[in-house]
Amino acid sequence: MQTPTFPPQATPGAPVLRTRDQRHTVQLRLDGVPRQGSATPRTLLSDFLRHSLGATACHVGCEHGVCGACTVQVDGVAQRACLTLALQVDGCTVRTSAGLAVGPDAPLSDLQQAFRQHFALQCGFCTPGILMACDDWLQRPAQQGRLPGEAEVRELLSGHLCRCTGYTPIVAAVLQVAQLRLAAARSDAVEVPHA
Repeated sequence: MQTPTFPPQATPGAPVLRTRDQRHTVQLRLDGVPRQGSATPRTLLSDFLRHSLGATACHVGCEHGVCGACTVQVDGVAQRACLTLALQVDGCTVRTSAGLAVGPDAPLSDLQQAFRQHFALQCGFCTPGILMACDDWLQRPAQQGRLPGEAEVRELLSGHLCRCTGYTPIVAAVLQVAQLRLAAARSDAVEVPHA
């Protein structure tokens, strides 16, 4: 009888067992820029973004997916970075609130400008996550060609905790952007014939 060796030797063609401390390269596009770093299989996306890539626009609050402060967009869909493993976003596009502006001449997006105009942020801790969730959500009513109501916006915001603003200014900012985006979409749809 052969005595087993420790650690076990890999058999050619057998699946590679990964240990919890083994590091893997994660490549992604972060706010439009190709980035990479290393992470263990248990590294949370929020920790990877902040500690490995220096992306501090992803805030960490409850670390249970309740507060929404860590919300980012992965391939255009808002999700909690504290409930996502870094290895899950390998090859994906990740966007934080730092990537909302559309170019160097536009330091703030329309949503960020509306938040500023309506004083929809105070301490700013929850703001990046709320911005990312609202930016993703605002695409749906616009695609349907309709203006969302206040109740819909409040339902969206029920997944985020803010202790400063009372949500009313945030609702006003989101409704303003929804109205402006719908008006822009409708004017783009109407083409003026050339003479």
